[in-house]
Amino acid sequence: MRSALLYSTLTACLVLSGCGDQPDKPAQSQDRPAAQDDTASADQKSTDDKASERADKQGPKAASDATQKANAALHDALPFADNTSFELAHKGFIAPLPKAMIKGEAGNPIWDPGKYDFIEEGSAAPDTVNPSLWRQSQLLNISGLFKVTDGLYQVRNQDLSNMTIVEGEKGITIMDPLISAETAKVALDLYYEHRPKKPVVAVIYTHSHVDHYGGVRGVVDEADVKAGKVDIYAPVGFLEAAVAENVMAGNAMSRRASYMYGNLLPPSAQGQVGAGLGSTTSAGTVTLIPPTKIIEKTGEVHTIDGLTYEFINAPGSEAPSEMLFYIKEMKALNTAEDSTHTLHNTYSLRGAKIRDPLAWSKYLNQTLDMWGDDVQVMFAMHHWPVWGNDEVNEHVSLQRDMYRFINDETLRLANQGYTMVEIAEKIELPDAIAKNFSNRGYYGSLNHNVKATYVMYLGWFIGNPATLHELPPVDAAERYVDMMGGVDALLEKAREYYDKGDYRWVAEVVNHAVFADPDNQKARNLQADALEQMGYQAESGPWRNFYLTGAKELRDGVMQLPTPDTASPDTVSAMDLSLFFDFLGVRLNSEKAEGKHIKLNFDFTDVKETYAVEMVNGVLNHTVGGEFDDADATISMTRETLNQFMLKKISMEGAIDQGEVKISGEQDKLSELLSCLDDFEFWFNIVTP
Repeated sequence: MRSALLYSTLTACLVLSGCGDQPDKPAQSQDRPAAQDDTASADQKSTDDKASERADKQGPKAASDATQKANAALHDALPFADNTSFELAHKGFIAPLPKAMIKGEAGNPIWDPGKYDFIEEGSAAPDTVNPSLWRQSQLLNISGLFKVTDGLYQVRNQDLSNMTIVEGEKGITIMDPLISAETAKVALDLYYEHRPKKPVVAVIYTHSHVDHYGGVRGVVDEADVKAGKVDIYAPVGFLEAAVAENVMAGNAMSRRASYMYGNLLPPSAQGQVGAGLGSTTSAGTVTLIPPTKIIEKTGEVHTIDGLTYEFINAPGSEAPSEMLFYIKEMKALNTAEDSTHTLHNTYSLRGAKIRDPLAWSKYLNQTLDMWGDDVQVMFAMHHWPVWGNDEVNEHVSLQRDMYRFINDETLRLANQGYTMVEIAEKIELPDAIAKNFSNRGYYGSLNHNVKATYVMYLGWFIGNPATLHELPPVDAAERYVDMMGGVDALLEKAREYYDKGDYRWVAEVVNHAVFADPDNQKARNLQADALEQMGYQAESGPWRNFYLTGAKELRDGVMQLPTPDTASPDTVSAMDLSLFFDFLGVRLNSEKAEGKHIKLNFDFTDVKETYAVEMVNGVLNHTVGGEFDDADATISMTRETLNQFMLKKISMEGAIDQGEVKISGEQDKLSELLSCLDDFEFWFNIVTP
């Protein structure tokens, strides 16, 4: 999942003076001038009419005939009689997950193991769910403690990811301890119920996404790490990537993640049925203990609790910092998240830097070259293992070829002059790849991965000058609606296309009506209906969740629901101070800062770090280790005091009064700088202006 779970609270709290809670009411549509032309004026409804329309809210609809036909066609095209995946997912089963809901200290729900009981193995897909996605969701629901091979066990579906336990000479090594400390502890307790209770002697983080490290304090005590009783292994760049990836654009990423994972949808056949990679995300305490052992390069060999591990570093594949490894004595290959049972994201719909499918394919090729002759079992940090040398080689080879094909075929067509959207519509995976269920787009999709590859090489501009400086959405929408004869005329025609099952076009064209007249509930309802049918047809879990969440917010408006508070002390304390000041620069409102010139020295006395911070020309620069001779003020504090500000445990005024912060020079200059910082609204609109 993505480290988008370094959620809004973290990004909102990176201020010296503290920040307010999330706003009490949903984001409102922007006020915009009405269209000035006569046609648009004639089409405008009175305020009473609009209020009446908004009262005419609608709920989820049934699957249309067109959706049922589309889903049936996909069912006929894929080998649904092949039950190999189900056999593998059940293999090695030892015990089910505990049935009790996991709750926090305040009684808050963290993980509900029965949330997806409506997805029964062997049941036919409902009309409202893509049959391939339904099959994947059934597989994800095969839960519990499993034996992978002698001495290697997994707890599956206790969170979005798997927790893996390896038995060594003196204790156990835990790989990727889930998102939350609470779920990780329950997973370890389940293992101990059925295996000897040996101490944890090592933890391995395979990569820098939160579902692979967030539960670490549920399985180890940091005191044991500091005492050298527990080693924590991670790939080079792990700590920086784990903290930094979602800070700079974290608020936007997090809001979009609420769509991607379906957090705002009920679990049901007309709502959320999983995320393709796992069922859903836990909502407990996210923790982080920094690694003590860093894997610097490919080919490193380490003995961990008597077992021989050989590593491949795979940066820029599924995560900025990622590694694969092979346990020699077990002939067991861990592919982290670079080879699972889905086409993964080379671009995450929540928003993230684009990943490199060519490098990804080369890492998998290197995996086969190094260990393909000997490997007997492959296990990953999501989904179920693959057993047998031939079977592992076939699985990894197909995934290698899939990512290579995405890279090479996108560039082949781009070099023929096709543009991003044209390539995404034209490209098809070879049958040998596409008809293997492990390569279906349950989490990523071929369509959006191809678009990302195009952008990675060529950027967003497709070369056609008509697209170089397009109007912004609201301005364009008003003109489109005007040219189509007004909102009513547009909706009348769009309804005809809806009845034909042309939902993509309906969603596109009615979006103009919504952006031109966001209070028009008839337009919102029609677009919601189209998005809903597209969601029912989507094979990708995130695509389904985006479509259905968009439909819900069009019908009901933006409903503020609880969001995870992952600005934990561990995360905040792990943040580099330079990143902290970089993010302050992102929050600087250039209009408020216009004409102001402020120089401040910051001295963090406990860590012996100084920063020279200058607000000038509407930007905020900082120099690590710098110091202004002519500073307006010098602020001295400990790093721990800064952490307490970031966590909203203390205020600036209180810290000054208590002597925890000392300011020499013009104290009001710090206040003046802070007054120029923006707070980011989490619940901004997505499907309306």
